[in-house]
Amino acid sequence: MILRGLWRLAKGERAGILDFGAGPENFSASIAPLIAFPLVGALVVAMQGAWQLGVISFLSRLTAVLVLPVLTYEFAKLFGREHLWLRTATVLNWSFWVIPPILMLAAIAAAGLEVVGLSTMGAARVALAIMGLYLLWFRWFALRAGLGLGAWQALLVVTVSTAAIIGLMVLPFMFGVGGPLPGLPSS
Repeated sequence: MILRGLWRLAKGERAGILDFGAGPENFSASIAPLIAFPLVGALVVAMQGAWQLGVISFLSRLTAVLVLPVLTYEFAKLFGREHLWLRTATVLNWSFWVIPPILMLAAIAAAGLEVVGLSTMGAARVALAIMGLYLLWFRWFALRAGLGLGAWQALLVVTVSTAAIIGLMVLPFMFGVGGPLPGLPSS
């Protein structure tokens, strides 16, 4: 049901939201891999001797994973739709699995753009920008379908949640162990 629901939502079918469960066990199943993968990555980093970086990495990803369901709840409550938030948060967690096939399509698109004359870097940027816009649209559409939000309400939730996720994933590294992220000036 999950794959079918993701496929239906990816095609713009609102009814795809109903392919997801709305109970706590459905939410737990959807969030478990989003916690497990960063944990494993952090353990690998820690086992290589950079335990502080591993801890910061895990905590930044954990908070970034948890902020989306929290913000979804808060906005659902604000808009009087809190009874719908758990299913919607579950869908948003599962939507992570839309990324690998979209990434493959982006790679194919980038190769096609190279064939017509774009540089490798230019083609990659265009393909990744299109992929990013599609993923933002997917989140926007899932919020509209799940919470029954209007277009502007869903855009507000996407904007705030995306900014929060980016901030939680980047800021700890700007002030954490090992200095700033590569490519960012040090303070």
